[in-house]
Amino acid sequence: MILPEDQYVGCLLGLALGDALGAPYEGGIIERLVWRFIGKTDDGSLRWTDDTQMSLDLAESLLTKGALYQDELARRFAESYSWKRGYGPGAARILKLVKRGYSWRDAVHSVYREGSFGNGAAMRAPVLALFFPDSIEKLIVNTRAASEVTHSHPVGIDGAILIAVATSQLLAQSNSNKVLEVVSANCQTAEIRAPLQVAVSWLQQKSLPTVSEVVTRLGNGITAHKSCVTALYIALRFIDNSFADMLNFVVACGGDVDTIGAMAGALWGSYNGHDGLPDIKIESRLLIENTSRRIYAAVALK
Repeated sequence: MILPEDQYVGCLLGLALGDALGAPYEGGIIERLVWRFIGKTDDGSLRWTDDTQMSLDLAESLLTKGALYQDELARRFAESYSWKRGYGPGAARILKLVKRGYSWRDAVHSVYREGSFGNGAAMRAPVLALFFPDSIEKLIVNTRAASEVTHSHPVGIDGAILIAVATSQLLAQSNSNKVLEVVSANCQTAEIRAPLQVAVSWLQQKSLPTVSEVVTRLGNGITAHKSCVTALYIALRFIDNSFADMLNFVVACGGDVDTIGAMAGALWGSYNGHDGLPDIKIESRLLIENTSRRIYAAVALK
């Protein structure tokens, strides 16, 4: 039996491992070359990217304040910003503006008039499932609020809701059919629902599409509708396989490998727990594990 605390550690550590192990395969030749020079810490640990940094920021904000406060969260995101973490260009511009004193609302809409529909809100959404395990309604409200700070487009928010709800279901040890049923009931945009229907069909029919088919039908990009369902599909397809098998498939898909790896890693870890994850040296691994346990303790007291 997997203990709930182990699943909490599995979620956040799975996210960080997927991020750190996926980062060397991210982007094109230049991006990969840069990561060869900055991708390890001084002690040789694998470095993670903005995916893990913003997830830790979100966790710390909720732990410190006891609730989600958008202004505080935006300030924390801005203070943690570093180009070495590989932030997307839009998010980088938004956080730099916030750091200079702009309100996050003005910053978000000055960079994207209709809001960003990237996957940046989704990559940190598993954290919200850890804090709101007993109410999908509260989970969705808080996921929406946390997303708006950087990704206010309906598609960006819907991608985050997909990942948050799926994480919540996997923490509850739901089977794949139940996960897909609940996720499908809570995703609203056509852009997310279309690839989700493809993934549902594949999983229910137990078909095994090739890497090429997954990339073509579900995507491997930086937008929410080209990555969130991809991560969910891969996590569920490999839920009873090893973490390494799952991540190898993510890497084979290419594209936004670190973020898809982070989302899929969090989903896989939420279900399988800490013990199933590889014992690989990544940056601040103990901090990540301890943060997970602090979240579990805080939620258990409610």
